Amino acid sequence: MIVGITGATGAIFGIRLLEALRSSSIETHLIVSKWGAHTLAQETSYALDQVRQMATYSYPPTDQGAAVSSGSFLTTGMVIAPCSARTLAAIATGQGDNLIHRAADVILKERRKLVLLVRETPLNEIHLENMLKLSRMGAVILPPVPAFYNRPQSLEQMVDHLVMRTLDQFGIHTDLAERWGSEMLTD
Repeated sequence: MIVGITGATGAIFGIRLLEALRSSSIETHLIVSKWGAHTLAQETSYALDQVRQMATYSYPPTDQGAAVSSGSFLTTGMVIAPCSARTLAAIATGQGDNLIHRAADVILKERRKLVLLVRETPLNEIHLENMLKLSRMGAVILPPVPAFYNRPQSLEQMVDHLVMRTLDQFGIHTDLAERWGSEMLTD
C-alpha cells in the first residue's frame, strides 16, 4: 500500500496508519511531501527518519522514477493521510508536480482504491468540487471526522478509530477501536 503524508494538519493519521499496517505485515511505500515533513516536525515528536523507518520503502517526493509512479507496479491502493487542499486540487486536475500526485494519478488510472483524508475546514466551493470530481472517479473522500459513539477517552483513541475506518476501505480489518453495535452501547 502507498501512504502519502502531505502538509495539512494531522500528520499523526499517516504515522498511525503506518504503525497499523506494519503490525498487519502489509508492505508499505511512503512518500512525505516537503510540507508534510514540515508539518510532521511541528505537530509530533517524530523525526522524518523515524517515520520513514516505519515504512517498508520510502521515496523522496521528487523521485518521479520511483516504482509507485508506474501502473505496472502492483499495489492494493493508496491512502493520503492527511491530504491537503493543494494535493486534492493537484490530483483532481491531473497535475503530477510531485510523487504523491503522480502515484495518486496512477492509482486512479489503474482503477485501484484511493482514499483521501482531506484535512481542511471550512470547505469552500473549490474544495467541494474537487472532492466530488475525485469521488466520481472512484476515490474515497474520508475526512478525518471523529466519532463519539465509542466514547473516546483520548486523542489517540480518536485517531485509532479513524485509522481503523480507513483500513476498512481496503478490507483490512483491525480492532484498533470499538465498532458500532458492540457492548459499549448497552450502558
